[in-house]
Amino acid sequence: MTRVVATGTFDILHPGHLWYLHESAKLGDELFVIIARDVNIRHKPRPVIPEEQRRVMVEALKPVTHAILGDLEDMFRPIREIKPDIITLGCNQLFDPETIRASLEKQGIITEIVRISQYSDSPFTSSRGIVREIVQRSHPQDRPGENENPDRREEKGY
Repeated sequence: MTRVVATGTFDILHPGHLWYLHESAKLGDELFVIIARDVNIRHKPRPVIPEEQRRVMVEALKPVTHAILGDLEDMFRPIREIKPDIITLGCNQLFDPETIRASLEKQGIITEIVRISQYSDSPFTSSRGIVREIVQRSHPQDRPGENENPDRREEKGY
């Protein structure tokens, strides 16, 4: 039985997440997803959605066999426990596969690292992009002509 591990924050679920998990699941028989803990996320803004809620949402997705929260102190602990054959990386995860492979080998973990391609069939494939769009739509006064009569916008050349 081939075990695959995917990791991520999964803050605001979007089609890019579904693509990543679906493509990851196709590589094996079981897909384990490790959800980043709130306190361990340092490379981007803190998640909007609490970690346990993110875990429950990911676990409910069809391609996912198991979803767990990452370890608070040792990021390799869940990997040692799961013993995956493959670890997948999302297209926007900035990890270098060779660096990860070397770090895993130092832990005695030998596994294949696979980068999953980008999903491009949707304009909303990033949690940050979705948040940015929500903010823009909630402040229409910041966009020219948004609150004006359509006939007036035409006169102004919008």
